[in-house]
Amino acid sequence: MMKYFVELIGTFFLVATVGFTVIEPGAGALAALAIGSSLMIMVYAGGHVSGGHYNPAVTLAVWMRGRCPTADVLGYMLAQVAGGLLAACVVMFMKDTSKVAAANPDLVRAVLAELLFTFALCYVVLNVATAKATEGNSYFGLAIGFTVVVGAFAVGGISGGAFNPAVAVGITVLGLSKLANIWIFLVGNFAGGALAAAVFKAVHPDDK
Repeated sequence: MMKYFVELIGTFFLVATVGFTVIEPGAGALAALAIGSSLMIMVYAGGHVSGGHYNPAVTLAVWMRGRCPTADVLGYMLAQVAGGLLAACVVMFMKDTSKVAAANPDLVRAVLAELLFTFALCYVVLNVATAKATEGNSYFGLAIGFTVVVGAFAVGGISGGAFNPAVAVGITVLGLSKLANIWIFLVGNFAGGALAAAVFKAVHPDDK
């Protein structure tokens, strides 16, 4: 049960950071750095308890790779979405969201952007946090967090830069993204996670 609670906590602070830094008055151009850093510190804080997924797409990838028990998958994902919803509620209480305007992305480009950088995020997670060759390293949290920083700077203006279905739920509740567009993240994120797992297993066939 504690690992689910840790997943909720980590996802809460990730989504809360998104809301606090993106909704004005926010962090402006530094929002991406704050968001990636929040993921990094939560991965270091809870990685030894739950694995520090904080992302249903990461949970999918880790499960496909064989490092997350099937019995935990639904619990992890529910905890992550609950953390995102709770964070959105706290942000709405703390900040004025009445003037928030939902993004209007190009659908094809947005799906591709989410797929590419969710793939990158999950691929990095699998390589730095689950691979035998990198076992015991001290940089896993930094690598994971800064993959989100890179993705947010690179394609945040195209898709919103969620790379995470729990974040997508949070930004939808906050009004930063339209409910009708949540499929962009669900399709792009889960496809990116699945692809990352497939590529990892192809590149590391002996790492069972």
